Amino acid sequence: MNYCDIYNKSINSSEEFWAEQAKKLEWYNQPSTILSKDKNDYPLWFADGELNACYLALDKHIQDGFGDQVAIIYDSPVTQTVKKYTFSEVKTEVAKLAGGLLSLGLEKGDTAVIYMPMIPQAAFAMLACARIGVTHSVVFGGFAPHELAIRIDDCEPKAIITASSGIEIDRLIAYKPLVDEAIELANHKPEKVVVFNRKLGARVPFKKYDVDYDALVYGSEEANCIPVNSTHPLYILYTSGTTGKPKGIVRDTGGYTTALKFSMQHIYDTKEGEVFWAASDVGWVVGHSYIVYGPLINRNTTVLFEGKPIRTPDASTFWRVINEHKVNVMFTAPTAIRAIKKEDPNGDFIKQYDLSSLRIQFLAGERCDVATLEWYREHIPIPAIDHWWQTESGWPMIANMMGVEYLPIKPGSAGKAVTGYDIRIFGENGQELGPNEEGYVVIKLPLPPGTLLDLWKDNERFKAGYLNKFPGYYFSGDGGFKDSEDYIYITGRVDDVINVAGHRLSTAEMEEIVASHHSVAECAVIGINDELKGQIPLALVVAKSGEDIEHFQLQHEVVQLVREQIGAVASLRDVVLVQRLPKTRSGKILRKMMRSIADGESFQVPSTIDDEAIIDEIRTVLQHDKIGCFK
Repeated sequence: MNYCDIYNKSINSSEEFWAEQAKKLEWYNQPSTILSKDKNDYPLWFADGELNACYLALDKHIQDGFGDQVAIIYDSPVTQTVKKYTFSEVKTEVAKLAGGLLSLGLEKGDTAVIYMPMIPQAAFAMLACARIGVTHSVVFGGFAPHELAIRIDDCEPKAIITASSGIEIDRLIAYKPLVDEAIELANHKPEKVVVFNRKLGARVPFKKYDVDYDALVYGSEEANCIPVNSTHPLYILYTSGTTGKPKGIVRDTGGYTTALKFSMQHIYDTKEGEVFWAASDVGWVVGHSYIVYGPLINRNTTVLFEGKPIRTPDASTFWRVINEHKVNVMFTAPTAIRAIKKEDPNGDFIKQYDLSSLRIQFLAGERCDVATLEWYREHIPIPAIDHWWQTESGWPMIANMMGVEYLPIKPGSAGKAVTGYDIRIFGENGQELGPNEEGYVVIKLPLPPGTLLDLWKDNERFKAGYLNKFPGYYFSGDGGFKDSEDYIYITGRVDDVINVAGHRLSTAEMEEIVASHHSVAECAVIGINDELKGQIPLALVVAKSGEDIEHFQLQHEVVQLVREQIGAVASLRDVVLVQRLPKTRSGKILRKMMRSIADGESFQVPSTIDDEAIIDEIRTVLQHDKIGCFK
């Protein structure tokens, strides 16, 4: 079946299409109701089915005779550790931890927070919760106590599962004191804190609510999988909200596992038994979908990597992992590739490793600029596939579906709509726009299985943020356009579209042009206030290592590039050379914060910022009176 046929079937006969996909999973009770509505009139998938995500990820494969296949490869350059776990070994660890959680009083319907670094016990904890019907909420280990406390108060966990420490390149971060402080700050008090002691030297203060992870596992009986309803919340995952209060995305079990199995085979073209590596963190949606649940449900070996693309120990680490573990399909963020490109612009490290096992490279998490895509293709001659999705969707929305049909790649486009997603481009008044007209990216309801069910205990906010702007459609919050062949181009969050003298311009498009300059390793273009034109763009540029170029020469050449490719209407006249760009720990550039600094507005330091020291550096640069637009 080609892309057009499978896509059209998913839209025109959606119930039949997804019923077929659901049958590829093993259910305790196969669903007879495929599509229905919840009490708020929102679409539900497989409402009367019963299954268990942990069973699908582990027990099923063991029963099928694959218990000795490696399930998880833990590769930690920061501790110089590589450890492999078979499906049978993972199941034993998970089942005993699940038994321990039951002995602590947790039961189906409860919630638990997991606050851990990238270690196997983080995946074990997620699967153990799923095994007994406890809804987990993984909080990224870098969050400060205040942010953790907000999430504790929102999801009210009966227990927190944590570790003694994480490692940030060469710095030990003690987690337990952060958890204790968060509990002190929170109104809700968890009954127990399960602590995995890594014995790396971090301070582990003891509290009366503490339970030692190893002792709990050692002293527990293995727990069996507990059947849950298809709509049972597998997890809550918090994502940033415009109000400052995080939004708890609720993910179901049946629709999600159906979508993940489908996506592993039809989007990522990953065969059962192959090695799949998503270089992300379990604290983010990619970690949930494509480090833990997706690969394991598809009987893939998943790589759990504790390190960075550079400085652990250098820019060769990704290629070393691919070579050593014979990775077949990889997924990472463009930020990681840009970081490697900056340190190794000529790809010298790549030549030192055998990458012949790697068939496909997927990129997502942010918009992938053409220069990064082309650099990758130049040095590694395999398909490099940009694709687009969100925490809310849980799996890709726009992609080149490599397991269906390899379509021509158009640099700058994330591909075409994935099966099940009826994606439209709307104008301000809800009218559908034509080819190459930029507007709001929306998706006709129902969304396919696996997407968000609701916001945790906040349905009004769910409707206000996603459903009310265009009734009958999900509002993605992103802008974009389709070309005449239905390739979709995401231009960024709608607040990243700037208005220059009445002209709507995409800063993402300008970034792509700036990034194409031979001396530019990384860049960000932001819109700043201008008395005459409303807004004008400003480019912040990180030069490649070893580049010897004068600031004013770089500014002149970049301004000319933008003028040539967009026109004078772009009004880009200032290019600022910086040592680095402020980012979240997941690699997203903090454009909104830079706009606030440039415009002299107050702003909150995001809890997800990678390094707070950079704020002062950026403030110094953006308020320098030699820059034309800053007086």
